[in-house]
Amino acid sequence: MPAPFVCYLRVYEPLGALKAPLAARVRAGLARGAVPVIDAGRRDREVCLRAQLAVPSRLLPGERVDGTPLDGPADVLLAEGPGGTGGEPVGPKTLVCPLETRPRAAAALVGFLTSEAPILRSAALATEESAVRSRAEAAVAELGESATHIVSANWTVPLPWFALVDPAERILVLPSDDAVTAAEAPARRCYWRVPVGDALTRADATADLLTETLGDDGPAEVLRDTARWLRHFDPGSLVELDYGGLVTLMDDQTLAADTSAEDVAEALEALRGGDAERAMASYRRLRDFWAGRAAHQRAN
Repeated sequence: MPAPFVCYLRVYEPLGALKAPLAARVRAGLARGAVPVIDAGRRDREVCLRAQLAVPSRLLPGERVDGTPLDGPADVLLAEGPGGTGGEPVGPKTLVCPLETRPRAAAALVGFLTSEAPILRSAALATEESAVRSRAEAAVAELGESATHIVSANWTVPLPWFALVDPAERILVLPSDDAVTAAEAPARRCYWRVPVGDALTRADATADLLTETLGDDGPAEVLRDTARWLRHFDPGSLVELDYGGLVTLMDDQTLAADTSAEDVAEALEALRGGDAERAMASYRRLRDFWAGRAAHQRAN
């Protein structure tokens, strides 16, 4: 089964910056073994399905029948490779990203109850909607003043996210002709990693520019919300924009030719220079490219 068609904006935070009880659960998860980043979407899906198939079923993954959270080891990603610390012994500066599937699933459930039509909500829920909403909101509230380390989007990348990264720093991993067998070929990935301070600076500056030129709504609002989220984390954190399972919607040639980050950078440069026509041309390229990916949702 392919990975879910989901992209991710993740924060890898120094292990020493995590607060109890999450810190203890993450250390236990590292001792058990970090989840490979290419398997993160599948792991989310697995624990969610297990919760639904349990007897009796659970409303959310990672909780007991009464809705209280489990306190075992946390599923966690380890920042390895470019910009990461995966090759060093685990310590306070090790960069980790807890999956935190339960509060993320709860937030998604609240969003579903808020946005979908009553007939769909009724068909999807096995218990009274008010009780489901109360349980899900309580799970989100357990975060307190903290935030989950991951936000995600289905079928397409929110275009404002590209403003957080340097187009030249894209990391594209494609199968190599040197691989003798399929098992030896690297997993296909497309991602960027940037220090959280750089991502914040870009988010704030771009939001200000968009507010001046296009207004407070839309992309400017997305970036201001993203900046508020990023400010929850330690200054030594790393931000990762990862296409995740969306790479399965593109062949190698399409991935290699993708200029989404460049198009966003060009559009922003044009707006700074007052060239609305060039900015619109860049936007149209982006819109057309990602509309082709999002069309798969309607086909499913």
